[in-house]
Amino acid sequence: MHSAARARLVAPLAAAVLAAALGGCGLGAGPKAGDTQLLVSKDFGAEPVVQSDTPKTGGSDTVMRLLQRNAPKVQTRFGGNFVQSIDGVAGGQRDGKSVDWFFYVNGILSGEGATAVKVHQGDRVWWDWHDWDYVDEIPAVVGSFPEPFLHGIDGRRLPTRVECAEPKSDACNSVAGKIEDLGLVAARGGVGNSFVEDTLRIVVGPWRKISAENTAGLIGEGPQKSGVFAKPAADGKSIALLDENGKTTRTLGAGTGLVAATRANDNGSGGDKGEQISDPVWVVTGTDEAGVSAAADALDEGALAGRFAAVISDGKPIGLPDRGGS
Repeated sequence: MHSAARARLVAPLAAAVLAAALGGCGLGAGPKAGDTQLLVSKDFGAEPVVQSDTPKTGGSDTVMRLLQRNAPKVQTRFGGNFVQSIDGVAGGQRDGKSVDWFFYVNGILSGEGATAVKVHQGDRVWWDWHDWDYVDEIPAVVGSFPEPFLHGIDGRRLPTRVECAEPKSDACNSVAGKIEDLGLVAARGGVGNSFVEDTLRIVVGPWRKISAENTAGLIGEGPQKSGVFAKPAADGKSIALLDENGKTTRTLGAGTGLVAATRANDNGSGGDKGEQISDPVWVVTGTDEAGVSAAADALDEGALAGRFAAVISDGKPIGLPDRGGS
């Protein structure tokens, strides 16, 4: 699949708000304006190329213009809309596999060319060069936290709803508290299966209790459905970590947590093109209560930065796809 085809993978965001589903949540006073950030990396965030908390910006930058201002040797294709190479690292083939540059704004894969996407103040823009033979679409990543909660999507901040399998659990309170610490309101509710529009949802609970939720459940179907390179066992007692080819590198048991994000179409499935795509759903889960608590503790910029998703083991985050290290 070439870059022009991939540019249409994410459908336009829905515009209507399902007020009843929001449970009366508000947006809160909102964050102060922050600085735009830029990350350029290779191999799913494993190797930073450019990392700047204060990149050079212009008054009306696009994602492409921001990259060109701050990264070396940017070469484009398809009329300048798509990146071919950055600092000599080019799309094409590596060891017989397809590799290319993909970009995320506030942790969400863009559905447009980089010249068409405007950068808003506070946005976190992330370019990553990686293999897409096994999984051609990774729709959302967690490594730009506290985005997309803080500044939203396309310059529009959305309400946040924390949906918990056990609403009174410490993990549920911890996740909601971290959103509130950002100056936002976190509405709470049980885990549901609704296609909630214009809302950022965080599903919290042990895997065995949340796996039936439509969007979160995509993780259990593997990375080709969810874009997440981890697969919890059907009984929820273990989590298999996968490499970029979808092969299990190791399996972790009791006390293991997972923080990931994904998206679904309006039928609750992932990967089907041309259908309405949901706002990203974040999943804070684990093999048991201890694992969920570990995942909730890891909902932190320091733990998640530069990771597509993270498994938490012995209190330490492991970036996904897994490379088999500690």
